[in-house]
Amino acid sequence: MTAEPTGHDRLDYLSFVDFAVERTRQRLPAVDPGAMRLVLTLHRLTSALVYDLESAVHRPRGLSWPGFRVLFVLWLVGPLESKRVAELSGMSRAAVSALVNTLQRAGLVERGQAERDRRVVLLRLTPEGEDTISNDYLAHNERERSWAAALSPAERDTLVALLEKLMAGSAAAEAKRRF
Repeated sequence: MTAEPTGHDRLDYLSFVDFAVERTRQRLPAVDPGAMRLVLTLHRLTSALVYDLESAVHRPRGLSWPGFRVLFVLWLVGPLESKRVAELSGMSRAAVSALVNTLQRAGLVERGQAERDRRVVLLRLTPEGEDTISNDYLAHNERERSWAAALSPAERDTLVALLEKLMAGSAAAEAKRRF
């Protein structure tokens, strides 16, 4: 059985949003198409952005997106307990634990005891980890600039303010409790 040409072959990952909103409105008239468009667009844009950063910047340098996130947190905050790294990177404790094993084997992260309580294990960057994240972030920021170039400085400020407003909303607060 061959499919009839329907024009769907012209859809791509980002243009699918318009199609999805319209088709969903036809099938479920009670949906809020504005909310659907907002969330679907944010999700798809975020996924495309993460994919671009990982494939263009991090993978060629030997890091995964999650690996970059862990190194970035440790680079900025300094030695931390694994559970705090998980919280600040938006990852599960189990994911961070498995990832730290990989980063440790690569010589980028080390585990050590906290001075105040020897039972507490702290994660810290090695000198090689410091060099890796410093160099990686410079390339990362170049891609950030490429993405941000589509907006004027005023549009960037407006978008950031709107996103921060979403993050301060009740749905975001509810989601944060599950982290």
